[in-house]
Amino acid sequence: MGIRTVHDSPFLKVQDYQCDLGPEDRASVEIHKGFSIAYVREGSFGYRCGGRHHELVAGSLLVGHPGDEFVCTHDHVHGDRCLSVHFDPEAAESLGASVAAMWQSGALPPLSELMVLGELAQAAAGGASEVGVDEAGYLLASRFLEIVAGAATAPAPAADARSRRRAVEAALWIDENSADAVDLDASAGEAGVSPFHFLRTFSKVLGVTPHQYLVRSRLRRAARLLAEEERSVTDVAYEVGFGDLSNFVRTFHRAAGISPLGFRRMARGDRKILQERLGAFAVR
Repeated sequence: MGIRTVHDSPFLKVQDYQCDLGPEDRASVEIHKGFSIAYVREGSFGYRCGGRHHELVAGSLLVGHPGDEFVCTHDHVHGDRCLSVHFDPEAAESLGASVAAMWQSGALPPLSELMVLGELAQAAAGGASEVGVDEAGYLLASRFLEIVAGAATAPAPAADARSRRRAVEAALWIDENSADAVDLDASAGEAGVSPFHFLRTFSKVLGVTPHQYLVRSRLRRAARLLAEEERSVTDVAYEVGFGDLSNFVRTFHRAAGISPLGFRRMARGDRKILQERLGAFAVR
């Protein structure tokens, strides 16, 4: 069993599980340590819990409830890979679910509305999306709970004046601290609300998620530094808060349609690049 932690905070942990067990391996009893949902990315395995047996394949969702005993079997194929999201009790409660009814459903089959969010979470875990890994985890869990309940939850009421002020103040705080390791928990803590409530309110008021706003704050500062200063692209990436150069280059190119170096040359008057960009915009 290989486990790689992708995100770890007091409210939520996201882990990439890779199992290489097969039919010849003996299954053992395990216990869920907390609330969790695991999106099956590859392979297949059996899951026995609460007197029920489920066969999970790619796209299925495994649901964990703290204290429940379970057994995973691998009778058909060797190995599987899952992206697992673990919630602390407060985070699970903030999603608005009845703990006993919702978190003991065992597993869900591959459902399109969950699969697309599972893949979004995987893209976020790999740094290929502007959505934060924790945000994607909450989105997946929220949609799962809606499905298990049998109907979509009521839409959140319109944001009141206090919520709007809180969202704006949070955005100002994120922008001021964007070079630091800001995550959903930190932003929600600054606002004094639960992460899920903060994510929902912030997105409703400002039209982007907290992580999207954080990334765009970093990109805005990066563009300014690239245009005005001589420091290297690597220095710029770390200065604005990106911990990985390749992620910065990829994210900047996705946003600007041009590499950081190309942007710098265009800002310094490279007419060829400027004309190419103008041509690209004209085509659109």
